[in-house]
Amino acid sequence: MTWLIGFKGPSGFSAKHTAEDVTEGVDCKGLTAIVTGPTSGIGLESARVLALRGVHVIMAARNVESATKCKENIIKGCASATIDVMQLDVSSLESVRKFAKEYISMGLPLNILICNAGVMTPPFGLSKDGIESQFATNYVGHFLLTNLLLDTMKNTAQKCGNEGRIVIVSSKLHSMSYKEGIVFDKLNDEKSYSSLSAYGQSKLANILHAKELARRLKEEGANITVNALHPGVIATNLSRHSTFSACFYGVFGIFQKNIPQGASTTCYVALNPKVKGVSGEYFADNNVDKPSSQACDAELARKLWECGMELTGSK
Repeated sequence: MTWLIGFKGPSGFSAKHTAEDVTEGVDCKGLTAIVTGPTSGIGLESARVLALRGVHVIMAARNVESATKCKENIIKGCASATIDVMQLDVSSLESVRKFAKEYISMGLPLNILICNAGVMTPPFGLSKDGIESQFATNYVGHFLLTNLLLDTMKNTAQKCGNEGRIVIVSSKLHSMSYKEGIVFDKLNDEKSYSSLSAYGQSKLANILHAKELARRLKEEGANITVNALHPGVIATNLSRHSTFSACFYGVFGIFQKNIPQGASTTCYVALNPKVKGVSGEYFADNNVDKPSSQACDAELARKLWECGMELTGSK
């Protein structure tokens, strides 16, 4: 409810601030960012605002035609925007590998990686790789993408002297995962599948991923930060499969953020100088927030990392 009254946290921003508000005056010329899921909702707004601030934006989209139209619309509003479109389906490990290989072969730098693409509470289904669809799309695909692009981000940070930033979009609903947190032995079990719990599980995995990767990068001394965030309650295409969301938005519509407000925390964590050096945290309403106790479980994070390595064949 704090966003309704515009309560400002230590950052000086509240949930009522927009993505443009939290990046005002920030000059990001010379930076390059990848945004997954950039064709609607907070992904599209994040891509637009990054481009507005001078970032070279790579729109990594499943639907290239749709992304191209979005690119054209952004440029209409900001003629100086530098945007490229590349094909990426994060639910497919083959597509992730193809995207990463192509990106690396282009020799582009990478300062910012925004893992935004996702699905919410669809009926049970398996990805092309035989992984439950929400876990595959929201977590596993981004896990592999991040690992494949890490060396590029490290090299970029070393050459330009600016820290790299990895931003992972999670959700408050990470606290509504299965009782065990991550059901490693039943990830693809249709009989025990709950669309909402599976969504919560994938969003919990996002936070655990951020914390474990941040720990590893800190041990290495790499100049890269990793943070997760909750964008807020926003009615977007993400909730198109969800009866729960339809009811939730209907009852709590007064508490919703609009899309520019919903994209603000993503853009704040990606660009604002106040976040420099901050890593392994969870943000909400443009401020550091406290996630569930399971999201702070270091042993669970390490176990999930090993699971991700196994699922992506990275061992």
